[in-house]
Parts: sequence; C-alpha cells; structure tokens
Amino acid sequence: MKKSSSGVWTIIIAALMISMAFPVVVKAGISTNVSGGASAAVSGTMVEDQISVAEDIPEGAISNGIYADTVNLSSKTYDEACTAISDYIELLKTTEITLISINGESRKITAGELGLRWTNKEIVAEAVQLGKDGNIVARYKALKDLEYENVIYPVELGFDHETIKAVIEAQAGQDNIEPIDATISREEEQFSVVPGQTGFSINIDSSVKKIEESLDIDWNKSPTTIELVIDVNEPKGKTEELEKVKDVLGTYTTSYKSSGTSRAGNVANGTRLISGKVLFSGEEFSVYEAVEPFTEDNGYYMAGSYLNGLVVESLGGGICQVSSTLYNAAIRAELDIKERYNHSMIVSYVNLSSDAAISGTSKDFRFVNNYDYPIYIEGKTSEDRKITFTIYGVEVRPSNREVSYESVEISKTVPEGERVIADAGQPVGYIDVQSAHTGYVGELWKVVKIDGVETERVKVNESTYAAAPRTATVGTATASPEILVTIQAAIATNNIDYCKGIIAQLNAAAAMINADVPVE
Repeated sequence: MKKSSSGVWTIIIAALMISMAFPVVVKAGISTNVSGGASAAVSGTMVEDQISVAEDIPEGAISNGIYADTVNLSSKTYDEACTAISDYIELLKTTEITLISINGESRKITAGELGLRWTNKEIVAEAVQLGKDGNIVARYKALKDLEYENVIYPVELGFDHETIKAVIEAQAGQDNIEPIDATISREEEQFSVVPGQTGFSINIDSSVKKIEESLDIDWNKSPTTIELVIDVNEPKGKTEELEKVKDVLGTYTTSYKSSGTSRAGNVANGTRLISGKVLFSGEEFSVYEAVEPFTEDNGYYMAGSYLNGLVVESLGGGICQVSSTLYNAAIRAELDIKERYNHSMIVSYVNLSSDAAISGTSKDFRFVNNYDYPIYIEGKTSEDRKITFTIYGVEVRPSNREVSYESVEISKTVPEGERVIADAGQPVGYIDVQSAHTGYVGELWKVVKIDGVETERVKVNESTYAAAPRTATVGTATASPEILVTIQAAIATNNIDYCKGIIAQLNAAAAMINADVPVE
C-alpha cells in the first residue's frame, strides 16, 4: 500500500533536518547512522522506502513510469531504450504525407522519404539517470514522484533539408507546365495570332520552406496534407500587341544562282530554320543557335566554305549567305546588332562590309529586338535561287525618314605570286587549283535622310578581308620514293603550271606502265 503524499514529505523534511546534524551513509541497501540514537529510526525508515521503490528495477535500468512520447521505457537498459525509440521512429517514417501540387494533383509519400530522423537522443541517458543523480533525498523524491505521475520525454524529430529539396525537384520535373508564348504565323501573305498558354511551376525553395515549417512546428506525427507553393508563369505576348505586327521594318534579297545543288540546299535549309521566329521586346536572336547543329540529320550537305585562306568542303557550306542576307535586313530594320564578323576573304553575294559570317561558336551574328513591340522574321527562297529575309513589326519611325547603307572601299591588296600546298592525304596525280582573292579594307556607312535631305551619316563597321594568291593543293601520297622526291621538288617551286606539267608526266608514265607499254 502506497504512503500518502503528506506522509512522504514529513519523512523527507525530518530527514533533511537530521542530515544537517548527522551524516548518513547508505551502502548496499543498508543505512548506517554514525551517531546512533533516535535519528537512526527516521533514517532507517527513509532507506526502507528507498529500497521498496527501487527493489524491482534492475541495476542500470530506467525507473518505472518513464516514457519517450508513448514509448514505455520502464525497466529498460540504455541500449534497450534506444532500440525501442528507434522502432518507434521507424513506425513514424511510414506516416503518410500528401503533397498537393499543380492543378490539385496529389502525391502521397512517407515521412521517411522526407528524411525523418530522431534529433534528441540524449533523452535516453537522462531517463537512465533519473532517480540516480543527486543526494539520497533528491533521488528518493524523484522516485517517489514517479509513483504519482509519469515522466514523459518528448521525442524530437527533424527532416533533412536536402532530401526534401530533392523530392520537390523531382516533383517539379513531373508536374511543371511550361508557358507557351503567344506567337504569329504567316501564310499566304496573311498573319494570324496563335494564343499563348499560362504555365505553372512549383516554387522549390518556398515549397521546401513550407514543408519544413509544417513538419517541424505543426506536425502531430499523424498523416497530414501540405499544399506546395505554385508559381503562375504568364506567357509572353498578348493578342492585341501581336495583331499589330504587320509593317515591313527591313527586307533584303541576295542571289545564289551560281551555287551547286549542295550549297543551294544549305541556303534553303538555313532559311527554313530561321523563318517564323518571333522576338519579343528586348529578346536576343542568335543565328548560330537557330541553325546548328551542322549535321546531315539537320538537313545540311557538304559544300564549300572558307578555311585558312582556302575553300574547303564542310557540312553547311553556304550558311553564311543566310546570315549575311538576314544582317542586311536587320540593319535596315535598325535592330540592335550585338555581334557580327566579316569573312576572312571577300564574298560576292553582298557588298563590301555588308556580310555576316558565322563559324561554330567563335563567330555568330546576334541582334536584339529594340522595339516596344514583337518582330517577326520571315525567310524565303525562290526557284530562281534568291533568298529574301523580311522583318515585320510595328513601324514607329517617321514616314519621311529614309535609311540606306553605303559600302566604301578604303584599300585594296592584289595578291602576288602563287602558292602550292602539299597534301599527304591525296595521291600523287591529284591537284586542285583555287583562284586568287583580292584583299580589301572596307567600311559600311548608314545614311539617314529626312524628306530627301541627308541628316545623318554613321559608320556601322570596318572590315578587313585577306588577300590570297592563286593556290594549288597537290597530292603526295605514293609508295615510290623516287616519285615522292620528284613531286616534292615540283611543289617547292611554288609554280602551279610547273606542278601541273610534272603531274601530267607522272600520270602519263603511270598509264603506260599499266598498259605494259615500254618506257623509253
């Protein structure tokens, strides 16, 4: 039968008074009063109560009436208590968390998938020590208190930030709806507006923060629902502004009538890849990004292009006529040119300093729509092999204002001599001759007239084109050391006609040998 609370406190107070005058030694469950006398009875009674409370608790075990959340730790050792709480955590990890995503779509995951972990493991050591620390009175009080009220340690939980973020990033990859910008199409000389579509995306940082706050602060360790933070992404372009796009801001045409079938195919393909692009106010356009990659799968053929002063075959040869034609339309629309390069040597399809070369990522033609309204780029090729780019928009320039461009030759360099290049990749007998290229330094000027009167003249660019002499590439691959010496000697003269003569002799000798004709 348990003693009353008032009786316990009477004993404790008496013991405290006695202990102030008489030291008490408790060892192995036996009370010894070093002074003897009347106090021994009180001290003995207190120790008997101490023994009666603790006699069913194994040494080193947690006292009765101690819990971690709902986990009963009574009579458990430290390791047993840790295991019991860990089992409890594993059970909590299976708790269902419902995430509400875009358009009300829900995804059910578990607390464990969000990185649930136990954060205050020190409570086990505290539970083991409860009733075992302090002097005998403190220990006695702690144990007696447990007879009337359980001690419950809260199990504190945490969630891993990076794990939550990874879950939300994966969810965003599945659920995000990209906005579709409104655009324009042009068929049979008529524009039509294609409306855009609103996009929705999970705000990852805000959603992670909301989940952490919900679970760290408000979670009662039972199934719960959390709404993710959703951003609304409006598409670019409004119908009313796109409907205004109908004015010609700039147009230009070049001819590729002399091009072979492959080069003509590349010009048509590049034009197709650019045509139909819409640029909203402030957006930048890159020709290279629009027309790459230069592969057969992307519609390109092998055709001539400049490389180190020579015309060589490459996939996409002729694409620079596309970018140059667009350049001339863009400057007439007075768009903001951000990047433009001239060719290494002069080209014939545009005037001096009016070209725009592209070469991999090292040379690009880029411009920005500096109008307040969208612009539309239309590219066309014709059966008579002409390419035209027209840039449409909303004309805001005065009707009495005229813009034109003039090419000015600053200097001219006529190449001297000839050049012969050995090519070990070609057999002896091969020779390819390329015409000389005159070098130039030129300037392009923008001329503005108001009511026919020139009011402005601005230099747009200065371009330098290298001179290249008449050049021959001669094959040197042969199994005959004598023939190799002969052809190398011919190449060393840098005389193309002499090389042609030697090659003709070698080819004639080879033909007679193949025909079993004696060589005199």
